[in-house]
Amino acid sequence: MKHTQGKITGQGNPIIRHKFTADPTVLVHQDTVYLYTGHDAPPDGVEDYVMNNWLCFSSTDLMNWNEHPSPLKAIDFSWAKGNAYASNVIKKNDKYYWYAAVSHASIEGMAIGVAVATQPTGPFRDAKASALISQEMIPPTANPKANLDPSVIIDEDGQAYLIWGNQTCYIAKLKSNMIEIDGPIYTISLPAFSEGAHLHKHGNWYYLAYGYGMPEKIGYAMSRNISGPWKFVGILNEIPYNCETNRPAIIDFKGKSYLFYHNGALKGGGNHRRSVCIDYLHYNQDGTIQPVIMTTKGVDKAGQ
Repeated sequence: MKHTQGKITGQGNPIIRHKFTADPTVLVHQDTVYLYTGHDAPPDGVEDYVMNNWLCFSSTDLMNWNEHPSPLKAIDFSWAKGNAYASNVIKKNDKYYWYAAVSHASIEGMAIGVAVATQPTGPFRDAKASALISQEMIPPTANPKANLDPSVIIDEDGQAYLIWGNQTCYIAKLKSNMIEIDGPIYTISLPAFSEGAHLHKHGNWYYLAYGYGMPEKIGYAMSRNISGPWKFVGILNEIPYNCETNRPAIIDFKGKSYLFYHNGALKGGGNHRRSVCIDYLHYNQDGTIQPVIMTTKGVDKAGQ
């Protein structure tokens, strides 16, 4: 793999090798895949999460990537004090909405903010100048990291849903403006739910994939309705190499399906220095998903 002047060419996992990348979220728009990642950047000798901004890459074939200037930092939310944790980007009408977990500056615990842009590569700005979800809005909990890892899906009737959580999985409707909660917050009961929820739809099924247990595998549940009931089905992939966390992003692109995740495979990598990977994902005829084999080869050039 080579990296020159914002272009990354090569083959194999991890797909980005000049920076540590984590918690992928992926948007497909006009035959281009936009990959947004966290950015692990702890100083030498520090074993902790140090994440100040998010990164953006794009590709038309999943093998050659363009790196774009960082479109968003944790402190771009004026009410936040830092920690650019897992996020999700979604398009509605002509705008791009970025939901992100950050540390709230004045309310204890993590919070979820939403930023907006008119281009998928940004720049993004805080869409409402306050948190979309804060610790005081959810059922009482002693877990300061309860508000982690947002994921958003827009259902076929246009209704948007936000799902998130750490140890407890929460779901709520979003108003049509995409920056306010619409109605109560509910919980979803899932076995061994840790964090890293990801919602997507394929065919007539909704899928809720998430970090299962600790260290985290990726488990998933299925439903015919976004509001449930959700039936746990099984494990999508095993514990990633040299890394105790896992965060899925699943897309269809140019006729095939893919799972994005992270591991700790780069030199110097580990739990706090992670790297995004891609492997093929295959559905069975009944809608269930075959376990994903994590490879070093990765995927072939998309569209061929």
